[in-house]
Amino acid sequence: MTTTQAQPPAVPVARRTAARVRHTLGRALATLARSVALFVPVFLVATFVTFALRSLSGLSPARLQLGEQATPEAIARVEAQWGLDRPFLVQYGDWFDGLLHGRLGTSWTNGADISSLIGTGLGVSLSVATFALIIGIVFGFGLGTLAALRRTTWVDRAITGFVTLISVMPAFVVGIVLVAVLAVGLHLFPSAGYMTPQQGLGPWLAHITLPAVALSFDVVADVARQLRGSLVAAYRENYVTGAVVRGLSPRRIFFRHVLRNGLGPALATLGLKFPALVGASVVTEWVFGLQGFGRFANDSAQSGDVPAVQGVLVVSIVLVVVFNLVVNLVLAGVTPASQRGV
Repeated sequence: MTTTQAQPPAVPVARRTAARVRHTLGRALATLARSVALFVPVFLVATFVTFALRSLSGLSPARLQLGEQATPEAIARVEAQWGLDRPFLVQYGDWFDGLLHGRLGTSWTNGADISSLIGTGLGVSLSVATFALIIGIVFGFGLGTLAALRRTTWVDRAITGFVTLISVMPAFVVGIVLVAVLAVGLHLFPSAGYMTPQQGLGPWLAHITLPAVALSFDVVADVARQLRGSLVAAYRENYVTGAVVRGLSPRRIFFRHVLRNGLGPALATLGLKFPALVGASVVTEWVFGLQGFGRFANDSAQSGDVPAVQGVLVVSIVLVVVFNLVVNLVLAGVTPASQRGV
């Protein structure tokens, strides 16, 4: 008579998995709630200060349209047409209501819809910035991880020297070199201009590759440095020593203990980098002949188009908050290895 050995029930494993999923989801929701609770007052204050810039600047559409020699009567007539003769809080209320409905106002210089103008430039800048961020993540994480795994060796020193070198290279200088070598010299990429994805995925990628590479150097350097430092610090922690004593493989120690603890600073760096890539690329856009968000912001500021500048500031605030919210949600899912079961 044969007896079958009872198999251990799988219910505890399923319960532990479900508990971990609920814990991760709960932490993500808590992070989302805290971020939204912080975003609302910050957005209100930021938009109020942004709208107050017109009064503080002393600029007026009448000055732009009529010139400095305009009479007070003509100035008053033009400002009344723009609704600037109403009380400040009434103007702010109407402007804020427009924001909630996706309307950023009308340009003082050409009467165009600012939402459309910013949308056109933002599409260009987001394409370049997203590609630059992808390049920065791939090479930054790769170099930082390799330097940490080969710490104190010649590989570590070479990577450290390389990222230090590229971190001090201005994006516009890199862009000029890329245009001279890869576009004008080798004819591998277009030297200027932009094509939308609807015009073809290949031409779109060809036009954004060089500006994205030029902008990515700083991201690669910062991510690699942050990741290398945090991974090396994680290797010195007691829980890693304990994992080594228990005989875990180096691969398992790295992915389940070291990497998750070392991702935090690198992800936090990305939270600051992406909005900066979108808004601070005006020089690079000039080099590559791109009519992007940064160039639009620069042109609006130089022309004194206050509603356009206000729209740029509002969009920048939203970009910073939204991207940092995404980073915080990713960080919420990165559980410290010392708090997880092996």
